[in-house]
Amino acid sequence: MPALWIARVNVTDPDPYAEYARLAGPAIEKHGGRFLARGGRFVQLEGQERPRNVVARFPSVEAAVECYNSPDYQQALAHALGAAERDLMVVEIDE
Repeated sequence: MPALWIARVNVTDPDPYAEYARLAGPAIEKHGGRFLARGGRFVQLEGQERPRNVVARFPSVEAAVECYNSPDYQQALAHALGAAERDLMVVEIDE
């Protein structure tokens, strides 16, 4: 079943985070991910607001987790660590 990769982000250091974004996009696409939303307009109805929200669709939960653990994504992630406060989850879509 397909899955959504949902990241909620507060960027604290824009330069290294920009490098993360440059590298993460191709890594996500390489693993079958397709972006549905990248930092667009949103309305926070409940909970803690994070100003940047990203949603990518993957063929499965396993594909999304494989992407996260891949060397290419981990290389990108090294630039985000310390440059952002992030929440990331993968959730299966009930289709």
